[in-house]
Amino acid sequence: MAIRDVLKMGDPRLLTPALPVEDFASPSLAQLIVDMHDTMRVLNGAGLAAPQIGVGLQVVIFEVNSNPRYPEAESVPFTVLINPLLTPLSDELEEGWEGCLSVPGMRGLVPRHTALRYQGFDAAGQPIDRSVNAFHARVVQHEVDHLHGILYPLRIRDLRNFGFTETLFPGQNLQDD
Repeated sequence: MAIRDVLKMGDPRLLTPALPVEDFASPSLAQLIVDMHDTMRVLNGAGLAAPQIGVGLQVVIFEVNSNPRYPEAESVPFTVLINPLLTPLSDELEEGWEGCLSVPGMRGLVPRHTALRYQGFDAAGQPIDRSVNAFHARVVQHEVDHLHGILYPLRIRDLRNFGFTETLFPGQNLQDD
């Protein structure tokens, strides 16, 4: 089990756009995915992008199954998504509370497309093409933003809706992000 350190907001590597993966057969790509999975699980993350652990490649993973950080969220299947392309399926946006392992202890109200199509490749280089909505769509957008050097606070419309989790949600016992 290889748990990697997660970079925190302020680290310039989080603001650098990631490069596409070119070699799907690389042992280093396989190890990266294992390390990302182990790190996400230990930290109760809903997802993780390679740049968050200092690797500038277009690789994200996500999964939600009774996550204590998102107790009301529906399940999202474990997915490895490489070189993603997102296409909104409508102009409808919905604001929802988000946290991030790179912005620990904080939450913000972030607008996201309610439905989208995502395309890319899995860990074996096989094509992925899914249309999703609700929380699944939010998680994908959040993680793919990391590949473009965007952290969720940059998307918050009103900074009055950004703060420490324990202050915004007193008594809800949400874990640190």
